[in-house]
Amino acid sequence: MFKIGYRTIKTAIGTTISISIAQYLGLDYFVSAGIITLLSIQVTKKKSLSVAWARFIACSLAILFSFLVFEGIGYHPVSIGLLLLFFIPTTVILKVTEGIATSSVIFLHFYAAQQFTVPLVLNELLLIVIGIGVALLVNMYMPSAEKQLKQYQQAIEDLFRIIFKEIVKYLRTNESDWDGKELVLTADLLQKAKTLALRNVENRLLRSEDYYYRYFCMREKQFEMIERLLPLVTSITYTVEQRNMVADFIDKLSDAIHPGNTADKFIQQLREMKKRFEVMELPKTREEFEERAALLHFVKEMEQYLIIKSQFNMFPEESPASKQRVGGRGS
Repeated sequence: MFKIGYRTIKTAIGTTISISIAQYLGLDYFVSAGIITLLSIQVTKKKSLSVAWARFIACSLAILFSFLVFEGIGYHPVSIGLLLLFFIPTTVILKVTEGIATSSVIFLHFYAAQQFTVPLVLNELLLIVIGIGVALLVNMYMPSAEKQLKQYQQAIEDLFRIIFKEIVKYLRTNESDWDGKELVLTADLLQKAKTLALRNVENRLLRSEDYYYRYFCMREKQFEMIERLLPLVTSITYTVEQRNMVADFIDKLSDAIHPGNTADKFIQQLREMKKRFEVMELPKTREEFEERAALLHFVKEMEQYLIIKSQFNMFPEESPASKQRVGGRGS
């Protein structure tokens, strides 16, 4: 289905406003105000401010370079080439390369006028201010990503739950018809969620609330651990008592995957289970020994999995969603 994005709408509105203002003021080359606005619309507020500053500095430099080159050498095509030869490296040094495209408009105006006068300089400055200013104003509206971030959060937690349930099923039955599609979906969602969360941070000018970005980074670390553990789980083919104990633990853990609280309760349970392993009867066969060793390795890795979540909750910020949770311990 055909869909027009909010950035496209802002670009259309901003360009129209810029041209209208410049034309109303009777500026020469008034369409250029719209071009500057069109080039200055960005995906985040912080990026918009950064680009606006870079474009203003670059355009101001363009006026200076135009005076030095055109008045010093003359209004010839070669002059434009020489001007760019020195202007572009200057923008690189000053880290304002985003303004090269808009600055080219300024050069061409002076070249087309074949003169450098105060009224023309004022005309160009007004075009710059109008174009960049309108872009900044329309870019101050950014739709909230909170709803979509929560949806990503819930979807990723649901996928984690499915993966853990499949691990439980295999540990209890030694059988599984799982195709592993949740692994691909989780990796894809984590990448999309992190990108959106980072954009959400960039849209907050007065405060830097990065809860969701930190949350998805935390889940990404946990997911990497899960991927590493799956081959270990599937290598276990014998049946020992500890196997069901681990399955029961993972089953409870899978039902407690949510953003809130900490993982301390499960860490304590895991350590208690490890102590029970230590006092149980020693393995009698090589197969039993290898399976118990693999299960112990799995338990140690799961402890690290939970520690990652526990450390995440040590940060002072909490999401609105987590504050609404009561009871239970997140994993």
